[in-house]
Amino acid sequence: MKEKNFLKSLEEIEKSIIPPMGYALVTDRITVDGKQIGYMYREIPDNKQDTGWRFFSGDEDEDYLDNEINLEVMSVNTIAHYDKDIIPFLESPYETAFGRNEANDFVEEEFQNTED
Repeated sequence: MKEKNFLKSLEEIEKSIIPPMGYALVTDRITVDGKQIGYMYREIPDNKQDTGWRFFSGDEDEDYLDNEINLEVMSVNTIAHYDKDIIPFLESPYETAFGRNEANDFVEEEFQNTED
């Protein structure tokens, strides 16, 4: 398996910029390719360490997302180092979603249950 080249080094992400909260799913479009988070949602977590957050650039297609090599489970703190704009939304309730608008601000969107 090919090793991933993450954009941020361990030294860049080791400092806590948010209180500890657990882990989330993030795509390589953000952590490897350097895209900004364009869409995020919070679902009911899979376990106690899972925050329920899922982060995407917004340009991933279904084939990309179906290939688990393109996804990582990381601490939310690490993900926040890639895009600090997510921080004000991290305490949002489960079953909420946010996408960026034309002004590049996050706005709430309708939550789509992925289990259906």
